[in-house]
Amino acid sequence: MTQLDHWQRYQKYLSGVPAVDLKLDISRIRFDDAWLAQMEPAIQKAYSAMSALEAGAIANPDEQRMVGHYWLRTPSLAPQPELRAEIESTLSAIREFAARVHQLGAHTDVLSIGIGGSALGPMFVADALGHPATDKMRVHFFDNTDPEGIERVLSGLAGRLDKTLVLVISKSGGTPETYNGMVLAESAFRRAGLNFADHAVAITMPGSKLDRHALDHKWLQRFAMFDWVGGRTSELSAVGLLAAALQGLDIDAILAGASAVDAQTRSTVTAQNPAALLALMWHSATGGKGLKDMVVLPYKDRLLLFSRYLQQLVMESLGKRLDLDGNRVDQGISVYGNKGSTDQHAYVQQLRDGVNNFFMTFLRVLEDGGDPHEFEAGVRAGDYLDGFLLGTREALDGNDRQSITITIPRVDATRVGALIALFERAVGFYASLVNINAYHQPGVEAGKKAAATVLDLQKRILLALAPSVKSVETIAAEAGTESIETVFLILEHLAANRRAKQTPEGFAKI
Repeated sequence: MTQLDHWQRYQKYLSGVPAVDLKLDISRIRFDDAWLAQMEPAIQKAYSAMSALEAGAIANPDEQRMVGHYWLRTPSLAPQPELRAEIESTLSAIREFAARVHQLGAHTDVLSIGIGGSALGPMFVADALGHPATDKMRVHFFDNTDPEGIERVLSGLAGRLDKTLVLVISKSGGTPETYNGMVLAESAFRRAGLNFADHAVAITMPGSKLDRHALDHKWLQRFAMFDWVGGRTSELSAVGLLAAALQGLDIDAILAGASAVDAQTRSTVTAQNPAALLALMWHSATGGKGLKDMVVLPYKDRLLLFSRYLQQLVMESLGKRLDLDGNRVDQGISVYGNKGSTDQHAYVQQLRDGVNNFFMTFLRVLEDGGDPHEFEAGVRAGDYLDGFLLGTREALDGNDRQSITITIPRVDATRVGALIALFERAVGFYASLVNINAYHQPGVEAGKKAAATVLDLQKRILLALAPSVKSVETIAAEAGTESIETVFLILEHLAANRRAKQTPEGFAKI
């Protein structure tokens, strides 16, 4: 294909959201007009499914609930007046609470405790939009149940716990990782001679275990989560907006950016719907069967965590064994990425010359920001960054590697909201194209149940331990399991943490 062909194809297929100056370039995906025409009935069906979703259809039959994250940025679309009131009252409470905290000036830091969607979105937004010179509060995260990781975060707050607000985020209040983080935070506050409740804020469903705990212990504040918002689409609820507001970010601009993209991507004219085109390109690049990975490469440090955020949004939504008709389909699109131009010196070598098992999603930011120093006449640091993006795009295309390019003018609150909304809707459209449910996660639930089984087995193993050494086989039998390997691995962990003694003959109680 000649450069003139590239230019004509770029002009022909360029789409976007003019309201937020977002552009979507799909010209480097190998499709043609005949394929688009062939896919038009399927994407029209996806539009109908999305319209029903926004109107309040039961979209998650496993849990018999609606899926309404789109209402969060346009409450007037909520199908019931009480839902609209819940959204608007929660937003008002977030604004008022953050303003009060800032006005009092008694707190300098925020510790956000959550896992999965209760951490990845808030972490991405905090990093993308925050700046030490302008943040009103510093935000820290417990996003795992790793005790050493938790201790590192607490060490960074040493001497400032008395000025730290703690957000505990869990829909049910029973999420083990979040519960563990809460308990360890409580312990740290207690050691510092502080009353944890005076610093604690719950973000949870009304009436949940966490909500009752916060009420009983007189926590500082409680904010509502909604059963019709899944974790991976919860960033624009209290889950993400409260931490952002406390940090001093413009949450109204984030919501406005998302709402603008939602409005554009409700169009049923495919050429004018960038989310639909994005989903169609995923289908084209992967054969509609996840045959290639999605590499997300933002050429902006502020967007470093976007690929991590998208990993959950895309992979948890689309990674499904069964389709809506109960057929085994093993669907999904693997997502990975870091940032440009760091990756010029890392895995781009394989992308260019190695196995062709991916398609690229470039994120291009036009405004450089920072120091405008010129390294040579007319050449600045940002010119190198943009040059690396454009050069890599050409180099990959020259070796039959496909790519999508999303361009925004700058990384600000409006565009961050726009990017979140664009990918949320693209995921929904793609799920319809391949006939799967994007809004449940049976694999995650299976993993949680398996972990609970292991912890229950560990309790029985501890009871079976004695001062005298026993073989792994004996301990397994006394613990009532045939999973000898699992018993050994649990004992190995206990021994490493001085909770059991390991000898060549077996294990004993310490």
